Amino acid sequence: MIIILDNFLRLDKFWNIFLYIIAITLVAWLFSRIVRFVIRKVINKRNKSRHRDYSTTSLKFLMNSVKFFAGLIALFVIIFSVPIFRAKATFIFSGAGILAAILGFAAQAAISNLIAGAFIVIFKPFRVGDFIRLDKLRVGIVEDITLRHTVINNFENKRLIIPNSVISTESILNHTIEDSKVLSFNDFNIDLYANIDLARKIIQEEIKKLEHTIDNAESKISKYKDKVDVRFISSDNHKVLLRAYVWTSEPFEEYRNRAILFENVHKRFVAEGVELPKQMLKVYKN
Repeated sequence: MIIILDNFLRLDKFWNIFLYIIAITLVAWLFSRIVRFVIRKVINKRNKSRHRDYSTTSLKFLMNSVKFFAGLIALFVIIFSVPIFRAKATFIFSGAGILAAILGFAAQAAISNLIAGAFIVIFKPFRVGDFIRLDKLRVGIVEDITLRHTVINNFENKRLIIPNSVISTESILNHTIEDSKVLSFNDFNIDLYANIDLARKIIQEEIKKLEHTIDNAESKISKYKDKVDVRFISSDNHKVLLRAYVWTSEPFEEYRNRAILFENVHKRFVAEGVELPKQMLKVYKN
């Protein structure tokens, strides 16, 4: 047995080198699989218990990183432990500065994404499961943060794949960081001579019928506890703007609630005679 092991460790023959590479690759692969399996179990357990915090994001990023770093370590072990590879590597690293510069330039984007991904995990502007908005089109729930990119699942169940180096430089609106309560501004236009009190009463009644709405006494914008705050915002030559301030406990329900509210209020405005704005046209006579 000792003789066989000694012959195997003599990495100067083709078959010894070949078997050694297979062994190191297999060890790295098994290590990656075991670590990823354990991390995935922990993440699934947290998801079932709905215990969502920043450590879950770190674990997911670590799970995505294990395969890459295990392969990288295995590559360096093979290069620097096999004499023939070590001699070639020494020659390349010492005498091929131009090649190294070219490779470094080519890998610049990959490295910037890797560093940006690490910064996202460390500084925590968002986490897996957060509801974020970059602009009007890029809105959704963070599904994954890999070494290269961040995956966002939008409300059409489509995945936005955004490089980490790009998203780390964007201004991000995070709806669920620290506090999941959301204040929604809901604007309603009525005719300049419409019954404002009746319109306000209808809006308040319809908001109370919605699910996931809450009274938020800590708000600096809207402090009504007994009724929904509906304010007169402005008027012009043909319409009045009323704004309802609605607090929602679930940010994912905000869009659905807005759609339901606008439909129900419009139906009641029509049924109860609250006049809607009319386009005013001026006619000039020559």
